[in-house]
Amino acid sequence: MISRPRIIEIVTSTVINEYKSQMLPDSNRVIQIIRETAEIEILPRFRTLADDDIREKAPGDLVTIADVESEKRLTRHLLELYPGSVVLGEEGCADDPDMINLLHGEAPVWVVDPVDGTHNFANGKTCFAVIISLVHKQKTLCGWIHDPVNNTTIHAINGQGAWEGDKRLHYPTTPAVDTMKGGMPNVLQKKLRGLYEDGVSSVPTKFDRYRCAGQEYMDLARGKFHFVRFAKSLKPWDHAAGVLIHLEAGGYAATYHRINLEKHPYSPAIDYENTALLLAPDEQTWSTIEGHVKS
Repeated sequence: MISRPRIIEIVTSTVINEYKSQMLPDSNRVIQIIRETAEIEILPRFRTLADDDIREKAPGDLVTIADVESEKRLTRHLLELYPGSVVLGEEGCADDPDMINLLHGEAPVWVVDPVDGTHNFANGKTCFAVIISLVHKQKTLCGWIHDPVNNTTIHAINGQGAWEGDKRLHYPTTPAVDTMKGGMPNVLQKKLRGLYEDGVSSVPTKFDRYRCAGQEYMDLARGKFHFVRFAKSLKPWDHAAGVLIHLEAGGYAATYHRINLEKHPYSPAIDYENTALLLAPDEQTWSTIEGHVKS
């Protein structure tokens, strides 16, 4: 027989969980919106872009008609799904940089990267993604990353795990650092390989870089990558969803300021400068890899 205090505990926990689920949008509906948008606005334009469908927002920073139109559609449907929310889109913010301040407001914020990996997309490469997160009071509540070409989605809800379809994602036992594979800028790949050749132990030497943060986060969550390091411009539409997914799968992430040497948890609402973001299986591995990078 269950005791009265235990019954109260069970009932209270159930009520709280139901309340939380009512406060968040239906994740399956978000996935449906993303997939429909990819089918309508992105995939029909893949490898069919005309010259005037592509332009530069800044030198080397491309935007296509697929970015613009998919962001419009995502914005419309996400606002309908979750009344009272607002949208911070990469392309909208490019036109109005003050939109970034939405992350410090009271309303829940959809953070949208309509086509992550635009350079790949514009050049006919299949490595691109749609990234969406829901941020409230500077905290990432939910995240979704969708691969339009393969029609696969990885998502996470804060405290409820990371998932690909019906499969919950968990990081396996951490391998030795020198057997790990991950994403790292080319200059750092060269540095770490040099340390390994000089006899330094616990240095990763297997690297890849996709030019698409979303796809790197997907492979990180699947265990195909063991670590990924980003630097310079840490925009929320690139990283908020991926960091949450990584943490919910059991990983460890932190930022490292290259001038004041401070280490902090990632936040989507911080305007990062001179800061790197490293994601690893655990804190010890994080410290080992980051220690080699900054040595």
